[in-house]
Amino acid sequence: MYENVVRASMQRAIDVLSSDMSSIRTGRATPGLVDGLSVSVYGGTQKLTLRELASITCPDTQMIIIDPWDKSIFGDIKQGILAANVGFNPSISSKGGPASGGDGEVLRIVLPPMTSEDREKYVKLLSGKLENARVVVRQVRGDTMHSIKKAFEEKTTSEDEKFAHEKKLQEVTDEYVQKIDQMGEKKKLELLQI
Repeated sequence: MYENVVRASMQRAIDVLSSDMSSIRTGRATPGLVDGLSVSVYGGTQKLTLRELASITCPDTQMIIIDPWDKSIFGDIKQGILAANVGFNPSISSKGGPASGGDGEVLRIVLPPMTSEDREKYVKLLSGKLENARVVVRQVRGDTMHSIKKAFEEKTTSEDEKFAHEKKLQEVTDEYVQKIDQMGEKKKLELLQI
């Protein structure tokens, strides 16, 4: 009776963690490094994320290309990236180089190589995000455990059902904590890979 609700709540913690982890730089260019950045556009009248304003691609491991759908907001996007203070310095350049006949402009971000200090900083950041996800999973477990005990005290479940629910709850909790740990190990390997 509790399992589906518990799984859904714990899966939300995994989804949030996955989204958070995609914004942690690993030395490789990925759209996730910038697509969630907020940018004030149209004279500050709207605040939108980069993914809502442009297509974001990574032609190689060191470059991110941002191609705004509305070319009038190049300056706003560049200022938004600089204001986010994530260590990226975008430059405006032509889409296909001089031979393309100037068919448009894009923002290019060339990622600087990560230093060992950067890697250590990101591993620390990752550890914090992983612990936050574990805390959420444990909170779901605690709240559900309280509900199970309350149902037993109100005599709506038997003692056997109470123990069965508690056992299943612990199994599901362990499963999700293990998922978090596996996600963390994979990301940590990416971070430490040179």
